[in-house]
Amino acid sequence: MKNILVVEQDGPAADSVVSELRRQGYAARSVHAGRQVLEACRDADLVLLSLDLTDVDGLEVCRSLRAVSNVPLIARTHRDDELERVLALREGADDCVAKTWGMRELRARIEAVLRRSRCGKAVPETISIEPLRIDQRTREVRLHDQRVDVTSKEFELLYALAANPETVVSRKQLMASVWGTNWASSSRTIDTHVSSLRAKLGSNRWIITVRGVGYRLGHARTVAAG
Repeated sequence: MKNILVVEQDGPAADSVVSELRRQGYAARSVHAGRQVLEACRDADLVLLSLDLTDVDGLEVCRSLRAVSNVPLIARTHRDDELERVLALREGADDCVAKTWGMRELRARIEAVLRRSRCGKAVPETISIEPLRIDQRTREVRLHDQRVDVTSKEFELLYALAANPETVVSRKQLMASVWGTNWASSSRTIDTHVSSLRAKLGSNRWIITVRGVGYRLGHARTVAAG
């Protein structure tokens, strides 16, 4: 049974989330202040952190927690805003969701983050496959030392492939790890993101399609420089 720490200053809202998580089979408890997180997270398998805290800025809590712990972290915000999600991811959150999203999607994202944390492989923050460089900490992609402007999901997709070199990553795995869902009908969005990434990287050979299975990352020797 996985232990989930819910950080939410709104007592009734915290109780509701904890109750639902317990109903779904998790061990869950809550704290109501950001200053309690570092102490309370020691036995947690995942932290569900509200960014809407009054005692400490939620992004600062993300940063402080990530500085001392690798515990999986999902941030939650009242604002369904791309900038807010990007800032949370840059400060160390593994995912960021809006509080308006339903519990079914939240559960899928919790499962996806926990699944990634169970993989047991130490993936470096920076992955270099010259001349391509992917930095998880800054969420930057550089090709020939030039910054490539990618969206949050494009970055996660590219990083998921780069973190599994020489391995074909199935479409189902990509949907689960990047989008937090196993819905096959949604997998067409992978094609859109792969197509966009190939265009931004200047070659189809950076992302190799393995028909009927999924994708793998290409190599510098297969991609013409420039």
